[in-house]
Amino acid sequence: MEGGGNLEATIEQLLNVEKQMRLAGDVAGTKKAATDILQLCFEARAWKTLNEQIIVLSKRRGQLKQAVTAMVQQAMQYIDETPDVETRVELIKTLNNVAAGKIYVEIERARLTKKLAKIKEEQGLIAEAADLMQEIAVETFGAMAKTEKIAFILEQVRLCLDRQDYVRAQILSRKISPRVFDVDISKEKKKPKEGDGVVEEAPADIPSLLELKRIYYELMIRYYSHNNDYLEICRCYKAIYEIPAVKENPSDWIPILRKICWYLVLAPHDPMQSSLLNSTLEDKNLTELSNFRLLLKQLVTMEVVQWTALWNSYKDEFENEKNMLGGFLGDKAAEDLKQRVIEHNILVVSKYYARITLKRLAELLCLSIQEAEKHLSEMVVSKALVSKIDRPMGVVNFQTAKDSNEILNAWSSNLEKLLDLVEKSCHQIHKETMVHKAALKV
Repeated sequence: MEGGGNLEATIEQLLNVEKQMRLAGDVAGTKKAATDILQLCFEARAWKTLNEQIIVLSKRRGQLKQAVTAMVQQAMQYIDETPDVETRVELIKTLNNVAAGKIYVEIERARLTKKLAKIKEEQGLIAEAADLMQEIAVETFGAMAKTEKIAFILEQVRLCLDRQDYVRAQILSRKISPRVFDVDISKEKKKPKEGDGVVEEAPADIPSLLELKRIYYELMIRYYSHNNDYLEICRCYKAIYEIPAVKENPSDWIPILRKICWYLVLAPHDPMQSSLLNSTLEDKNLTELSNFRLLLKQLVTMEVVQWTALWNSYKDEFENEKNMLGGFLGDKAAEDLKQRVIEHNILVVSKYYARITLKRLAELLCLSIQEAEKHLSEMVVSKALVSKIDRPMGVVNFQTAKDSNEILNAWSSNLEKLLDLVEKSCHQIHKETMVHKAALKV
């Protein structure tokens, strides 16, 4: 009790000193007096008094910004020293209330909120943690280090994905431009900032830009897996694959390259998919995964792929990938794989045939006539190819209807070619006649 009395008396003396310094406008003196009061409370382990003094000091008339900043920074060092979770939460909430609405301690407030959200998450309150994190818009903080901003937004995205709030996760993820990960950090540091807004150094626990790049794309894979957007998942893996640290380590890049191949095969046919497919085939590392190289080659080659033979060859690989942790290949993936093979085969048939009977098309696709018609119709609707089905005759026409201009242009070019041939023939005949005449004269 006597120690408590001494503490209160000492605090009272320091409060008077702080008042004198504050009124005199002495920044260093005010800061020292305020931080000394907090240090005394901390050494005495008087957590309740510490919280009270933080509020009292911050609310004093004409309190200096520097003193409030120093107090908040000082008290943040005590958070990890608290005896239990309740005391820790209480201290964080007190500091959050002091920092609320003050631009000069916005970074500290963001860090406090992150700590509080972590505690809530450990207690299993993911929804509460996500709501807390979303209150802070770090992208507007000029003084915060870029890596810390990105790490904070990624934490917001992760919590949204954990609570399965995919719409908000997408909105938050758009605050980060993928180009930010390709910036050369050494060049960035040379640019000085004018005025007071000097960018703070990121804390030691914040990952590097390349580590953040990997975290970002892993979170985006989780988001796109929810919608089974195979092409976007493939692009995310491709971005992870391009990270230098991953490319140097075969144990890292081999599983990623396997995933790239699988998701490329599963992605619907479009220009982006075919350009990714060709660039992956040119990758020298793919020679080490010969069976995947063969799989991609089959899809690039304009030949009909037999589904049963393909599935028997790759079924074990597919199941293995599906069972691997973080494989993300869902139950729908096997059906989608079959769908892609059928689509590939229809495209191949459309390249070789102008007209084909539905019966023959179904035979080539190893499907019933109804299924073949269904898949063909779906591809026409998605504008993957142009075709018309004459159902009474049972004929599929892959030729596009030409307008009158196209027909006239084709006719005129054919006519030009014909006249060129006639002219060349006449020239050759004339030449032969001249040679023959010359020979007779001799």
